[in-house]
Amino acid sequence: MFHTADAKDILQGKITDVYFERTLKILKAKKVNPVVKAEFIAKTLPGDYQWAVLAGMEEVAYLLNQLSVRVRAFREGTVFYPYEPVMEIEGRYQDFCVFETALLGLICQASGIATKAARFKKLAGERPVISFGARRMHPVLAPMIERNAYVGGCDGVAVVRSGEIIGEDPMGTMPHALIICIGSTVEAIKAYDEVLEPKFKRVALIDTFLDEKFEALNVAEAMGGKLYAMRLDTPGSRRGNFYRILEEVRWELNLRGHNNVKLYVSGGLKEEDLPVLNPVVDAYGIGTSISNAPVVDFAMDIMEVDGTPLAKRGKWSGSKRVLRCRKCNASGIVPNDGKKHGCRCGGKFNDVLVPFCDKGKALQKLSPAKDIRTFVLEQVKRLEL
Repeated sequence: MFHTADAKDILQGKITDVYFERTLKILKAKKVNPVVKAEFIAKTLPGDYQWAVLAGMEEVAYLLNQLSVRVRAFREGTVFYPYEPVMEIEGRYQDFCVFETALLGLICQASGIATKAARFKKLAGERPVISFGARRMHPVLAPMIERNAYVGGCDGVAVVRSGEIIGEDPMGTMPHALIICIGSTVEAIKAYDEVLEPKFKRVALIDTFLDEKFEALNVAEAMGGKLYAMRLDTPGSRRGNFYRILEEVRWELNLRGHNNVKLYVSGGLKEEDLPVLNPVVDAYGIGTSISNAPVVDFAMDIMEVDGTPLAKRGKWSGSKRVLRCRKCNASGIVPNDGKKHGCRCGGKFNDVLVPFCDKGKALQKLSPAKDIRTFVLEQVKRLEL
């Protein structure tokens, strides 16, 4: 069997740190069950990130709607900053005590993946970025990884099930295995062209047997106007200066009239590679850098008990509002006391921590993945990395 939890395990509270299970037992024995408010914040972000993207809220909604709690939360895809509460749960503590572990897990990893995807897309500009990293993670996680890579900004995903979830056709070229089985890159792309429907773009992988430049010319001449692009997945041990390899291929193709053939690259790419490669690359396949993105280190903490502000050391007690200025996009965190606040620029603030669900009733309409992606990209385009 696979060593994974299923939905039933999560909904029954089995995916919990054992001390929550023991805490629940003690509270029940002592008949202690206060109404608390607990918030989810990240005090710091991975690396030197200045901002992150909230993701995983569709799964959070599925879990929370089974519980007798009230929740305020950011809309999925919202850019957030350190110390901002992205979600607040209000209810009897016993009703959600054992779900802290699962709730954190749902947003920590999803937000990390979406944030990394947003960063890569910003670096790539108008060039497509495709999620290629599902094979680096447990297969049960593949749809979650690629869904959140897509909402963060990736233009497409590679796994069949992931495409079904986001409502988009999966994308892919050809593997080295096809070329090795057939014995020739030229014959492999010809077979691809003969067998597959015209809707699939003809993209040849050109680093299996021969030097990239000569294989590129062989494939371009064999396919003529049918060839859409070439992908270079050159191993790091053979790259030397990857930019120069790509530059050489581009030069030779252009010199022979193949200016329209695009160059795709993949294989261990990191953020710092994109600014270097952008002048000679038309699209990227990003794998491990996105699928193994650092998680956003959210914590859940009680900050109000039976209406009284109360939090542990290092946390701000009391319920809060998170504000964004409509005019200048300035942010603010203020007590949730109903007072009005205006921005120094003269603009008006909007609340971004808004009602999400109330004892099983959804209060926010969940957006399709495509719309969340658009929302993310609109915000990220005005931000610096």
